[in-house]
Amino acid sequence: MGDPQKTKKLINNPDDLIAELIDGMVGAHPDLLRKEGRTGRAVVAVDGPRDGKVGIVIGGGSGHEPLFSGYVGRGLADACAVGNIFASPSPDQICDAARAADGGAGVLFLYGNYTGDVMNFDMAAERLKAEGIIARSVLVTDDVASAPADRKSERRGIAGDIFVFKVAGAAADKGLPLDEVERLARFANDHTASMGVALGPCSLPQTATPNFQIGCDEMEIGMGIHGEPGIERIKLETADAVADRLLNPVLADITAVKGDAVAVMINGLGSTALLELYILHRRVREVLTQRSISIHRSWVGEYATSLEMAGASVTLIKLNDELRDLLEYPCRTIALQVGESEPRVAAENTARNRVKASTATIKTTTTTEALLIDGAITPHIFSEMMQKVALRISESKEVLCKLDGAIGDADHGITMETGWQAISAALDLCPPDATISAMCSSMSDAFLESVGASAGPLYATGFERAGAAVSDRLNLDAGAMVRWLEGMAQGIVLRGGASEGEKTMVDVWIPASEAARSALDLGADLSACLSAANDAAEKGAQATTGMRAARGRASKLGERAIGHLDPGAASAAIIIRTLLAAHIAQR
Repeated sequence: MGDPQKTKKLINNPDDLIAELIDGMVGAHPDLLRKEGRTGRAVVAVDGPRDGKVGIVIGGGSGHEPLFSGYVGRGLADACAVGNIFASPSPDQICDAARAADGGAGVLFLYGNYTGDVMNFDMAAERLKAEGIIARSVLVTDDVASAPADRKSERRGIAGDIFVFKVAGAAADKGLPLDEVERLARFANDHTASMGVALGPCSLPQTATPNFQIGCDEMEIGMGIHGEPGIERIKLETADAVADRLLNPVLADITAVKGDAVAVMINGLGSTALLELYILHRRVREVLTQRSISIHRSWVGEYATSLEMAGASVTLIKLNDELRDLLEYPCRTIALQVGESEPRVAAENTARNRVKASTATIKTTTTTEALLIDGAITPHIFSEMMQKVALRISESKEVLCKLDGAIGDADHGITMETGWQAISAALDLCPPDATISAMCSSMSDAFLESVGASAGPLYATGFERAGAAVSDRLNLDAGAMVRWLEGMAQGIVLRGGASEGEKTMVDVWIPASEAARSALDLGADLSACLSAANDAAEKGAQATTGMRAARGRASKLGERAIGHLDPGAASAAIIIRTLLAAHIAQR
């Protein structure tokens, strides 16, 4: 089989995608939306945030339009943090959205349950707490294909996001307190379920190649909205048969029975014609009628897409009087309008505009005279080593994307290249007298700001801990290099909580740091310590091939993840391998 055919997209520079998306959206709907914040990634409702009101902040990766920004407006979300394609927004971007939405009554974060989103929203909440803003999170977990009912907390959030957003947005607009808005959002999530089917792939703008392969007579039941593999791949069936396959597990999950009422969403994933979606709805309505389950309201169209993926999802929310009233509460957004919600410009919001603690990181400096200077790795050499890592990661982008395509969403190479190019730029801006510790802090900030995927907070925390571990040194000797590796490993474990054997980058960083420590304890020099780390890293990465994933998107695959090298472990091994090669080249 040859290389997949390149896809065609109406874009300019892929690096400018999100900025141009936001400018286009805000420019097209100035009566509904504005842009706020330093990062340029907070889309805010013109008539949403106000004093005394709970702020509703949603967010996630781009490429799912109209999710997420399409649901910003009066009666729904007050602000949205916009991430890169299929990647979480960064903590800074989330904080921008939260500050814009804050009315002094607390902020509720609503987003799909993905590892990167969880870590980034949690980091944002920590920062906001220091500013006096209370932020809580409700994770949407509606995808029944991604985990069984007894592990619902592990499920992904897909089109069910919209029902949860709608309920919480209405409750907040009615003036209910934070505790009550949070309760209702969780209640809505508990009574919402979805199942999707993919008929064809999408392609990331940066690669222009399909993110998975599927036969012309095949379909994938339960595929995620980033192209994550579903629960089974079978021959294409009729619309009625597909509707039954999607609807039955959804009905079972929400325990809808005779006499119940539901709201229905038939959602297109990007390139599925409305003709097909209405045919699916016809069958869903027929089955529900046969079971004496009434449809309170139906939404048919594109509400949560996956770029140009072919396919659809069926979402139901089982209603009581409380949820029904909140679904019917007026809202006015780009993608959803219910009732008559008269637009109004909010009064000056004194709570939102109050002086808050600065979010700027204050860099403290230590006089270089007090630092230990023995060691072959000077700050200049350290910077050059990291620049070589950035180059090698960029060269490995396609390989890493291909690895990720087998068990994830095929963007790991893009993610790592983005983060390391940001590191490269940050190092270029470091002053000539910058210490290695200060460089690590800048690397942390740059990586976190540019990468919304789970790798962002993981590596950012790793760089921070690694830099702190060598803050007493100007140059790195063997012992300091080992402490730097240990700091990286500790930071990644601290932020993500993963352990060895769970098919993650931890399966590289922990054994590499431990091997370097063992070599040092036996009297090895710097080169030998790095060599030991590299050998352990290579073995650790290869070992992930035989593992079942316990973390991230690959964890939803179960046994099907076995036999595939973990892309995060692969990129970690590349980093350590390049550090060794760069050091050898400097000798």
